[in-house]
Amino acid sequence: MNTQIAAIDLGTTKVVVLAGEKNESGYRITAYREAPSKGVIRGEVVNIQNVLDSLIPLLKDIEEKEKITIDNVYVGIAGQNIKCRDEQRSRNRKRPHDLISDKEIEEMITEMANSRVESGEKILHVIPQSYNVDDHIGVENASGMTGTQIEGNYKLFIGKVNSIENSKVVINKSGLKLKELILEPIASAKAILTEDETELGTAMIDIGGGTTDLLIYHNNTICHAAVIPFGGNSITEDLRQGCGVSLRNAEQMKIQYGSCYSEYAPDNKTVVIPGIGGLENREVSFKVIASIIEARVEEIIEAVMYEIENSGFADKLGAGIVITGGGAQLTNIRQFIKIKTGYPVRVAFPGDKITHDNGFEIYKPSSSTAIGLLMMGSELNQKEEYGTKENSGMLFPAEEVESVTTNNKTNEPLRPKNKTHKKKNFLSGVGTMIGNIFENTNDEA
Repeated sequence: MNTQIAAIDLGTTKVVVLAGEKNESGYRITAYREAPSKGVIRGEVVNIQNVLDSLIPLLKDIEEKEKITIDNVYVGIAGQNIKCRDEQRSRNRKRPHDLISDKEIEEMITEMANSRVESGEKILHVIPQSYNVDDHIGVENASGMTGTQIEGNYKLFIGKVNSIENSKVVINKSGLKLKELILEPIASAKAILTEDETELGTAMIDIGGGTTDLLIYHNNTICHAAVIPFGGNSITEDLRQGCGVSLRNAEQMKIQYGSCYSEYAPDNKTVVIPGIGGLENREVSFKVIASIIEARVEEIIEAVMYEIENSGFADKLGAGIVITGGGAQLTNIRQFIKIKTGYPVRVAFPGDKITHDNGFEIYKPSSSTAIGLLMMGSELNQKEEYGTKENSGMLFPAEEVESVTTNNKTNEPLRPKNKTHKKKNFLSGVGTMIGNIFENTNDEA
């Protein structure tokens, strides 16, 4: 029997809740809801009550309309304070002629996960890079080898304790049980990158509302990561100030008329800005809008290229650059990044092996993180069910948290808790959507 998996993406611009299940053809989405986010700044939960105000109505709507009760969830974590560092750990083997076991590898990963970090920080992920076994250097998988000493090279992803705890409190107060916290850029990569791309080498750029995340893959391993503290909201703020409009109008201008390539913007088209308080209407040209957007996007790409050049993998990106996230929907962004970086570029969104029955709008770059969380959660859940859950270092295991189902002030339920899982009868999955889904994107080569 298929198991329903639920995931939550607490983003800067939107909160997403979705449920789904793995089937023979891939993954079928059985519920998908999103709402404007409140209380999240640059990827970090800041105001817990504001986030709850966005999240709880989505959970209730799924229960009432889709007849699906969500209890356990996999949750994404991100933020401008997440950092990455290289570490090594070695161990001498008392029985050098015995084969190195998976258990030994897992124990070393666990030891790395317990490494000392600065006050107020916590290790989120431990990702093995390579192993040195005696004279054998740079081994991808040491399991099954023999030797007197094994040395592991790792990438540690480190986050702020306060950010982690705030995310856990939100889930707790929503009446849910947290299964795992998953680093959001890793989830996005899971949803959109192909095996060939991760093997040949690619830089994934996830342009979110508050931050832009970079992951560099080579030989199927994450080799570098960085968080750029600018995203789509920075572009909107630039438009607000540069055009003298409200934040709401600036966001609308960006989505409907914006382009990140001013050279392609028409000279003879303008946007009429309604006057406020009896003032006359004003006109802003498409050229001005595009030039403002281009300046900020160029700043983001320059920061990304700085990270790529300092990673040591600039000449190993055989598959080029893959961009996703809400910012990837900007008109002409593919051409702009291609010209600025010299790499081949593609805009990616979850599509292959993702189906649904209810007309959910999921085939878009801004859904990559949420879909990836569901996919990773499904794999972890399957390993757990079959008793083969591995300490792969890819996830930060959440401590047990008590399920809080009452409001501390009124002692009333925050959200009805139905212990009986109600699953809707669904038809078989439909095929993935084909074609250009972005009405405002002119993406010629």
